[in-house]
Amino acid sequence: MNKSRLESFSDGVISVSLTLMLYQIQLPAEFTWSGLWKEAHNFFGYVLSFIYVGIYWNNHHHLFLVVRGINGRIMWANLNLLFWLTMIPITTTWAGRSGLLALPTALYAAVLFMCALSYWGLERVIIASEGRDSVLARTLGKDLKGKLSLPVYALAIGVSFYSTMAAFFIFTAMAVLWFRPDPRIEKYLAQQNEQQR
Repeated sequence: MNKSRLESFSDGVISVSLTLMLYQIQLPAEFTWSGLWKEAHNFFGYVLSFIYVGIYWNNHHHLFLVVRGINGRIMWANLNLLFWLTMIPITTTWAGRSGLLALPTALYAAVLFMCALSYWGLERVIIASEGRDSVLARTLGKDLKGKLSLPVYALAIGVSFYSTMAAFFIFTAMAVLWFRPDPRIEKYLAQQNEQQR
């Protein structure tokens, strides 16, 4: 099957998620610096969530550059990822409006955990479809960063009930870790470009 429709559909869903987050930002009730400061946690949550969705969009794009084709299993695994990505705006808004209370923060962490698990699962489905000698399997290798993410997000869920600030520190650290697209895929693509010259 042609993968371009899957990529176009995914791009559309991701762009809608980003737009929904923007609409959820509340303007400060007071037109003062203190009024702006009271909404700082909402703005920080928006920026962090925007970065997260952007990271998934960027890595998703890189992922499908090395995928040869798609099948029904890949399409369903991709839809699962998109479902969890569309939950980010909801949990961002709830956590922000609660003033970063424990339960909404834990739910935000749970959604980030499910996004990471779904992305990891999508990679596994693609590798199962294309084989252990596929480009994706060779470039990912042991995928330590992907495997590390799951227990860290699970830890953030528990930490949320003790310190939401510590949980958001974990979220920020993970965003920094994943901000750069997978260098292994970029290295492979650069080698392919050199060979085509």
